[in-house]
Parts: sequence; C-alpha cells; structure tokens
Amino acid sequence: AEYMGSYSIKMMPASYDGGYSFGPYSSTQQIASSSGTAIRPEQTRKVEKQLKVMENKRKQKCLRKAAGEVWLDPTLSEWPENDHRIFCGNLGNEVSDEVLANSFRKYSTFQKAKVVRDKRTGKSKGFGFLSFRTVDDYVRAMKEMDGKYVGSRPCLLYTSDAADD
Repeated sequence: AEYMGSYSIKMMPASYDGGYSFGPYSSTQQIASSSGTAIRPEQTRKVEKQLKVMENKRKQKCLRKAAGEVWLDPTLSEWPENDHRIFCGNLGNEVSDEVLANSFRKYSTFQKAKVVRDKRTGKSKGFGFLSFRTVDDYVRAMKEMDGKYVGSRPCLLYTSDAADD
C-alpha cells in the first residue's frame, strides 16, 4: 500500500461521554484499514495526540466551580459552543424539553431547550435553558416570549450566565 502525504479524519462528538470519537471506528488503524490507505505509525500517534488535546480542551470547558469546590460537569458539553443562552423560569412540572422547544422553534436559529429536573425525583425544578445560534433570534425571543404561557404558567426570561462560567 502507498503512504498518503496528507489525510483528513473527521472527529465526531461522542454523545455518550461528551468527548470525541472516530465515528464507527475504534482507532486510526481501523480507519486506515477500512479505506485501504496505509497510515504511518507516526501519523497515527499524531492524530491520537490531537484527539487527547481536543478531549482535554473539552473537559476544561466543562469544569464547574461553586462553594469552593471544582467538578467536571459533562452536561455542559451537550450545549453548542458560542451560543446565546436564555434562562427560562416559572415553568410548571408538566413542561418537558420537547414542550419548551416547541414554544421556541419559530425562531430559525433556535438550537436546544433543556428543562432542569431533580435527579432523584425527576420533577421539574421550575426552570430551564434555551440556546440560539444568533443574537438576533436571542433578542427577539427575549422580547416576544417573556411572559407568554409555556404549559400552564407564563415563562420569565432572563439572560443566562451559564455560557460565561
């Protein structure tokens, strides 16, 4: 087999742990064998080193700090990077992620909605977060949807500090 001078491997987010993966392959060697292209060992090491750097950067962004403690919060990696986030309060227990998302889908750059729930009971804590790709839709949603009913209660919208942590 011939060695290629350059190659490109697309790293995909691994949803199970918030890191990166080689998609359906478990290693760079598997990628090489499936494409019929030989990859030199030093190229494999380079890609795997880049993967570790990407993992470390991802983990650094997921560090949380409060009450003098620091911990890794993998749920932060579920959110799009460089988004514009809104805190949505006064949500009833009947409001799910899907109900909240449906209320904001009319904005073209809406990305994600998440209702925060108690881990033990599964009940809503009465608030959630919304993500928008552009500041225009973020501002429009803040103006148009503040005080509008989502479920059985009027939602209260505020700028979220979550992206700044």
